[in-house]
Amino acid sequence: MKSAGRVVLVALAVAFASLAWHVARAATPQAGQPTGSIEFIARVTPTDGRPEPVRQLAFYLLRKSLTAIQKEVEESEAKPDLDKFVGALEVSPELRAWMKKNRTVELAGTDFIRRLKVNDVLDVPEFYEAYLKRNSGDVAVGFPAPKYRESDKTTAPQKYEKLHAEYREAVRKWIVNYPQSVDGIEVHLDAINPGQRWAQLGTESRRRVRKRTLDLAQTRYLVAKTDSDLDGHGAFTALPPGDYWLGTLETEAVVGDARLRWDVPVSIQAGQRTRVELSNLNALEPQRPSR
Repeated sequence: MKSAGRVVLVALAVAFASLAWHVARAATPQAGQPTGSIEFIARVTPTDGRPEPVRQLAFYLLRKSLTAIQKEVEESEAKPDLDKFVGALEVSPELRAWMKKNRTVELAGTDFIRRLKVNDVLDVPEFYEAYLKRNSGDVAVGFPAPKYRESDKTTAPQKYEKLHAEYREAVRKWIVNYPQSVDGIEVHLDAINPGQRWAQLGTESRRRVRKRTLDLAQTRYLVAKTDSDLDGHGAFTALPPGDYWLGTLETEAVVGDARLRWDVPVSIQAGQRTRVELSNLNALEPQRPSR
């Protein structure tokens, strides 16, 4: 039994060694196979300044553009599900329906106020209650005052329904005539506003995408890495012919007010040296911080 076990282990070791050899062979130019090279220089020009070399910055040569790698990761990343998130909220069915229709859960800010229609304020219980709290102190300037009492709901239901309907109609006319009266109702919605929680889910998703993108760029798709010298020069040699992307991943070259990074396509021909100049002209758009 022990002998058989040793045979199995030896066989597995041989198989793994063979696999590793074939992978290394596929990734490394074979003796006699024509190769090419890349020489690059990176310069950054600040506003109202002169071009300066990018010194001692890491540059990466990839088999796939960083943008394409990120898209690949985004397609595999499970994005936060708005409908599922809304369905789990402890709010009225009317508010859930409003959130799904408007594709938002944010109950504050100018965009939120702009989305609100008169019927939204009247028909969504949370909005209606917040609107009344916001304006109930303005009775002296003409805001409608209810003529019903909550006790009428049980003691005189027909009277209650009639007066309640009349009050809602009066409130509707007030909103139509004074749309600015809706401003500020978000103060009374703060306790139920799930916007920050939803935004956090999006932030976490983007962080996962960013991390996975950088991991893949530095493992699966990495061909070579080098640092620029004090003059901003760098080189990659003995490269199989093909298409590559030269860049700095998420590291920025900073000179004055300029902050640049690159993801530039480069084609390698057998037996040829490709020269690339990296500058403001072929840099990526500046990154914006995740929120």
